[in-house]
Amino acid sequence: MSFLRRRKAPANPSPNEEKEKDKKKVIKEKKIIKGENIIIKRWSCVDSCCWFVGLICSIWWFLLFLYNAMPASFPQYVTEAITGPLPDPPGVKLRKEGLTVKHPVVFVPGIVTGGLELWEGRQCADGLFRKRLWGGTFGELYKRPLCWVEHMSLDNETGLDHPGIRVRPVSGLVAADYFAPGYFVWAVLIANLARIGYEEKNMYMAAYDWRISFQNTEVRDQTLSRMKSNIELMVATNGGNKVVVIPHSMGVLYFLHFMKWVEAPAPMGGGGGSDWCAKHIKAVMNIGGPFLGVPKSVAGLFSIEARDIAVARTFAPGFWDKDVFGLKTLQHLMRMTRTWDSTMSMIPKGGDTIWGGLDWSADVSYNCSVKKNKNNDTYGAFQNGKENLGFMKNINYGRLISFGKDIADLHSSKLERLDFRGALKGRNLANTSNCDVWTEYHDMGVDGIKAVTDYKAYTADSILDLLHFVAPKMMKRGDAHFSYGIADNLDDQKYKHYKYWSNPLETRLPNAPDMEIYSMYGVGIPTERAYVYKLNPQSECHIPFQIDTSADGGNEYTCLRDGVYSSDGDETVPVLSAGFMCAKGWRGRTRFNPSGIQTFIREYDHAPPANLLEGRGTQSGAHVDILGNFALLEDIIRVAAGASGKDLGGDRVHSDIFKWSEKINLKL
Repeated sequence: MSFLRRRKAPANPSPNEEKEKDKKKVIKEKKIIKGENIIIKRWSCVDSCCWFVGLICSIWWFLLFLYNAMPASFPQYVTEAITGPLPDPPGVKLRKEGLTVKHPVVFVPGIVTGGLELWEGRQCADGLFRKRLWGGTFGELYKRPLCWVEHMSLDNETGLDHPGIRVRPVSGLVAADYFAPGYFVWAVLIANLARIGYEEKNMYMAAYDWRISFQNTEVRDQTLSRMKSNIELMVATNGGNKVVVIPHSMGVLYFLHFMKWVEAPAPMGGGGGSDWCAKHIKAVMNIGGPFLGVPKSVAGLFSIEARDIAVARTFAPGFWDKDVFGLKTLQHLMRMTRTWDSTMSMIPKGGDTIWGGLDWSADVSYNCSVKKNKNNDTYGAFQNGKENLGFMKNINYGRLISFGKDIADLHSSKLERLDFRGALKGRNLANTSNCDVWTEYHDMGVDGIKAVTDYKAYTADSILDLLHFVAPKMMKRGDAHFSYGIADNLDDQKYKHYKYWSNPLETRLPNAPDMEIYSMYGVGIPTERAYVYKLNPQSECHIPFQIDTSADGGNEYTCLRDGVYSSDGDETVPVLSAGFMCAKGWRGRTRFNPSGIQTFIREYDHAPPANLLEGRGTQSGAHVDILGNFALLEDIIRVAAGASGKDLGGDRVHSDIFKWSEKINLKL
């Protein structure tokens, strides 16, 4: 038919064209298969991680449900059936003795334990107005992790909010009574104070945004002014009785800053005058105070690690170093936490004078192998003291960071080091332009990273130079708000600046001779003191340094485990930092304590809970769990009810803090 046209027969392809066509087809199929494998692998990784997190959360909530559903007396009944009758909680015991409310109480929480809520945010945070981003269930972290990181981060230049974001501290006692459901912080102390008659009118939680520098809490939120006004009100409405202030952890440094701020004239200070503290404060009962900083902060700022994270990286490197949940986990954490200026308040203070040099440190006579029973009896080959020094001969606690275990052990006379200061941050790391998460390490280049490792060992003095070298933007902000030295002359006008107020070695205590200062902390727990590092074999888009978890002492008596040297402390703050100022720096009339405020050391020897039903224990010396320690609670309640440090029996010491303090050559 004419309207049907004959289809033109295709030309026969040549053999070369057939081969080329087949080759392209194979390549295309491989790309498709490879892409599918990548997608499947990524989704299977995310699914498995989500499943694991979901399982843990489900188990946690189910256990909480069971616990809350059972009769209130059931856990106590079971525990008493196993261990015998439980002692009365401190509040009940002291009420039977006739103790009642006297002095108003002020709680000053530490870093990370106070809740933070959203007041203004980006589009990704719709529906979260006045909901907690920090504390509580942390639900938003799992639902929208990148959005959460964005809102919890601060501006890298100012250390304050990003435009369009306002995250603010939760107010009231609920700000830090519990960190998460079932995990108490201040709740046990609050409940025991209530047993003798305390209530919210004579208890005040001095909540603040623990991410920003201390002075900026006043600049942005007027938090210091609020604390001053609340203390004045509580004294006025409680018969003129002065307050008992109870700071914990970084809150200890924050309140040191407050005591200088409140005396200083406006506009830098609160204008209260030199006698404000004498008129309003009976006692400052510092719990787990990092007065002289913590080595843990160095590891956190340098590689966003501590012992637990370093060990976790060994067993599950993909979770931390790869793209899980759409995140480069550690890189995001580093970028976020390096915008939190408060973390720089805990960099070790006092330099080598306090923390030791390449071949010495004051706190060497501690036996990490001694274990504790429930009743605080010790067992093990040796006790703390001279018997154990043979096992400590190679420990150089003064070397806060060593690149390699051999470097940590080597005498300084045999160390060959190249100075990193002034080294060129030369050739860029390959492909960092493709990195999803920028950190300051990407600006260092291969030469800069090599210069850090070539210096080999860092003491407290050189740690400051190291942090300036690897994180110049962060430390530029830090230099404006904190200082880490020892004052030569406290009459120098420069020490009137707020950057010195949280360093007890660069400021004076208030002129308040009737005030008392307590240092209360746990002992008997191996606490991070120094680190062995190595280069991260994955350089592109990764943090180039990590704790070398293969570094181990090799026998049960060593204080080196998983690349971390341990000394005595509460698992976070070494005894040296928590106890030195009350043991020596402020003891009697010194240039740091010219009015002779009485100081007391109260140590609480750690004992683990006897069983799971005892929860986190009533004799714990751990950094946060100590807030449920019955002996500590009793000491606090007695002072709040009117007792003095002498009434408590003065110092109670289990560690070698006085012996160690005498080894430190500090002009008093």
